[in-house]
Amino acid sequence: MLDYQCPAKKESGNMKLRQQLFSDTEQFRLNLLIQETVLMKRISTTKRAAIKFATIALGWALLVVMTPAQAQQGSRSNSLLLENARLIIGDGSVIEAGSILIEDANIVAVGNRDEMNLPDNVTRLDLAGKSIIPALIDAHAHLGYEAYTSWGEQNYSRENLIDHLQRYAYYGFSAVFSAGSDPGELAFSLQRELRDDQLQVARFLFAAGMAPPGQGPNDQFLKNALALEQRTGMTILYGVGNEQQAIDAVSEIADRGIPLIKIWVDDRAGTQQKLAPALYRVIIAEATRRNIPVFVHQQYAADMPDLIRSGVDGFLHGRIGNDLDQAIAQQLVQAKAFVVPNLGLAELRREAIGEDSFLQASVPISVAKRLSAGSGQRQLKIVRSTDSETELKASFASLIEAEVDILLGTDAGAVPDHFFGYSGHRELEIFVRLGMTPMQALLAATSRPAQRLGLVDLGQLKPGYSADLVVLDSNPLDDIRNTRRISRVYLRGKEIDRESMSRKFSN
Repeated sequence: MLDYQCPAKKESGNMKLRQQLFSDTEQFRLNLLIQETVLMKRISTTKRAAIKFATIALGWALLVVMTPAQAQQGSRSNSLLLENARLIIGDGSVIEAGSILIEDANIVAVGNRDEMNLPDNVTRLDLAGKSIIPALIDAHAHLGYEAYTSWGEQNYSRENLIDHLQRYAYYGFSAVFSAGSDPGELAFSLQRELRDDQLQVARFLFAAGMAPPGQGPNDQFLKNALALEQRTGMTILYGVGNEQQAIDAVSEIADRGIPLIKIWVDDRAGTQQKLAPALYRVIIAEATRRNIPVFVHQQYAADMPDLIRSGVDGFLHGRIGNDLDQAIAQQLVQAKAFVVPNLGLAELRREAIGEDSFLQASVPISVAKRLSAGSGQRQLKIVRSTDSETELKASFASLIEAEVDILLGTDAGAVPDHFFGYSGHRELEIFVRLGMTPMQALLAATSRPAQRLGLVDLGQLKPGYSADLVVLDSNPLDDIRNTRRISRVYLRGKEIDRESMSRKFSN
């Protein structure tokens, strides 16, 4: 059921299934990272800067202490030097002809190779002429339902989740946030399994979903979420009809260790009940008290001012247009709330993406043909309204000028044929078309979502960070489409086998 139920009632009918599939709910390292992000958001800019500086300084201090010891380990450590590449750090800076020293899963040195204390057994890889960026992060997706030849709850399984995370890895992503559509215990179980690092996949984050009882996602998604709840006996959406239910639901989410909450504030063109301000204010207040960030699917830009005043942390749909003006942009900045524009969802469904070789490498031939020109309403070249494009650019420019935190998010998997990983690169192309520089787009896809999702070891090429990075054949600062020119992908210091993945995906 979508309606909120007390834990005892929910557990009683499904205990055997839970015991078979899952161990006790536990607190993850992710919870600590999220809490750190919340704390950073609520303290002053000066203190945030001081903490950030101290963190960076500590990273360099650890490097100074650690590197000689690691050099003495000799064959006991796995050392890799990526040298002579353009390093796009993820903080807005670039090192030309720089090197990265990786020990096991982590970056331990970045910069001039001659100033590094290299282990005797280091493997060296000359990447002259290539560029390295931090692996990308998708801050809005829905995993589990897409199966490429079908879409729905019947596809939701451990195996399908891993397939989706592998697809993200293939396209150079280190992490993805699945926004409010996953059974909690199954999501926790997968996170535990991925800790052993045997699978070449992106990290998996998820949230609890909240909306009025029986409401929230689009009608197709809602039907399937309900069916998945019934099939697994696990909660996906917490239905709240009054203030006490809102408080109790947030309390249960906190007790289960779910680190994020997504709320839907949308009446779906009058077909659903919209979450009322009186209820979302209680949800946000209680979640804030418990250090749980709240992200929003909002219906209109006009919904944003009150949600911002209520303390929401970010918006998973930008609603870019005339209604998202400079006043809202300034309000977003003052409240330190982020925006995911989410523009490709509407645009790519009209395009003949099946004829894009970048997608063809990860889907069966039959799927590519189905999504090609001449099949349905898809077109090779989309004709965009001049007025609409002008409106989008003006609204987008107001966000950029105000320095709103804009994050890459795709809504991949929310509807059929909006594919994982691929759609992220296309979203970056839209960002640049509407006015971002390539550097701004890369920040929106790396360090910005890492900071907002509490992934403190991702999003930048710096000592102490996880060695999650993408080697590109061409410079994305010259043309953002060069993020497609993937030569290699490393996750946690290991190169993934993209060739084998592509063979698997296309069969």
